[in-house]
Amino acid sequence: MHFAQRFSDYLVTELRLSPRTVETYVRESGLFEAYLEERGETAAEVGVTTIADYLIDRQTRDNGVDQRTVAKILSALRSFLQFLVLDEQRSDNPALLVESPKMEHRVPGVLSVEEVEALLKAVDVSTPLGLRDRALFELIYSSGLRISETVDLTVAKVYLEEGVLRVRGKGGKERLVPMGPEAVRWLRSYIKDGRPRLVRGNRRSDKLFLNHLGSGLSRKGMWKKFHELCAKAGIRAKVHTLRHSFATHLLEGGADLRAVQELLGHADIATTQIYTHIDKEALQTWHTTHHPRG
Repeated sequence: MHFAQRFSDYLVTELRLSPRTVETYVRESGLFEAYLEERGETAAEVGVTTIADYLIDRQTRDNGVDQRTVAKILSALRSFLQFLVLDEQRSDNPALLVESPKMEHRVPGVLSVEEVEALLKAVDVSTPLGLRDRALFELIYSSGLRISETVDLTVAKVYLEEGVLRVRGKGGKERLVPMGPEAVRWLRSYIKDGRPRLVRGNRRSDKLFLNHLGSGLSRKGMWKKFHELCAKAGIRAKVHTLRHSFATHLLEGGADLRAVQELLGHADIATTQIYTHIDKEALQTWHTTHHPRG
């Protein structure tokens, strides 16, 4: 990609996007330029038709992308072409004229309270790694953290006495998130008896959750451990399901939607509202039982 570094700087300084989003946008723009090169076109000249053709190509080729990914690709191209406008490489941004695919609201998978209990009790807490895993998944369920937020947590951001965490979410925004007493209890146990035994002299990491080498636990390492526990507990779920379950169980318990939005770190309440669609059957039963016209 000819403008990769300058485009990356624009995404960081002007749009203030997260490092992961910057990486995705730069990669997607590079793929688009490679596609244009095959067609004998350039990003400085490309029009609406070619952009639409490219998105169709990404959807229809082998193992094509889904609508959600198409929307992300289009967002990346809009930013890229807008950068070219600001850089005076072209005078317009045709990607703004391409309509985003309509996204279907996907209701997230949710575990019951009993399933969450079974999952957490499947952890063998007799080892340092076991203490880590119990504290790790207790915390995700108790505080509704994203995977990236969890692996990025440092010891200094955990306030056990106050029962809160300082979390850096999407866009680098920080928020204070409360922890429940069970999460605090297991974190205290892990920090006291588990983490010190995972620390390696030549690998001093400030990350809260460490792997067996003393480095910060990776997303991949967390996924692998979670899948092992699911198999042991006889449950089908993803790590993110714990976050979905956190939000759903709060709303079912009568929590305010705005409060849940703040806890989850959602910029748009419409994202949080997805969780209000999950338990329609229970709401219907409640209505039938209690409403005079039910």
